[in-house]
Amino acid sequence: MNSLKTTPAIFGGPFALPTAETFSLDGYARVFTRGNFITNYSNSLIVTVSAVVLTVVFSTLAAYALVEYRLTALVPILTGLFIIGVMLPIRLGTIPIIKIMVAWGIMDTLLALILVYTAMSIPLAVTLMMTYFRTVPTELKEAARMDGANEWQTFLIALPLVRPGLAAVATVTMLPIWNDLWFPLILAPGKANQTVTLGVQQFVGQFLNDYPALLAALTLGAVPLVLLFTVFSRQFISGLSQGYSK
Repeated sequence: MNSLKTTPAIFGGPFALPTAETFSLDGYARVFTRGNFITNYSNSLIVTVSAVVLTVVFSTLAAYALVEYRLTALVPILTGLFIIGVMLPIRLGTIPIIKIMVAWGIMDTLLALILVYTAMSIPLAVTLMMTYFRTVPTELKEAARMDGANEWQTFLIALPLVRPGLAAVATVTMLPIWNDLWFPLILAPGKANQTVTLGVQQFVGQFLNDYPALLAALTLGAVPLVLLFTVFSRQFISGLSQGYSK
């Protein structure tokens, strides 16, 4: 609300709605002309969408395999590793991650962020998806195999039954990736690869006394999350609660 007002109006009535006299879009104009928000948004979209897609694909395949092939001796070990991955924050491995990215030659690239975020998100995603695949009727999969379906076709038959889990995984993955400041600051600090969160943080430092521009930058950084939760809140809450209750 204050990002749509002039500086005197912000201090004169911070809780007042913008009026014809106080309404101003100058803060947003300065954000787009003096900031780097178009590039920041593009980078955040590329990183977030890519990491979410990879996380959903890999975690779904892994969860199906861990639930379906219970006779394999490695299944309990792999399941335990994913659970440990949920408990241990990935930031503890920042230095080894930096060494790996340097060795691979992808420091200060969006690819580095995509790989890290995918690895960060998969443990929780696999754990959550396993609870959903356990609810798929065994009779359905056995009937598909008796009708000549191979394992890939059986997986595709079971996939529509776990759609709430897919929505929950996508949303749970997307929120921390979009909000993260740590890894963009370390792995992709260059101006061409900055994400929205890093761009807002640096913009706040440069325009600390320009309150309309400062509030406009903070608003632009939060709008995607508000829209995301508004659109997918029902799927997020139901999918997450059902997954944990199972």
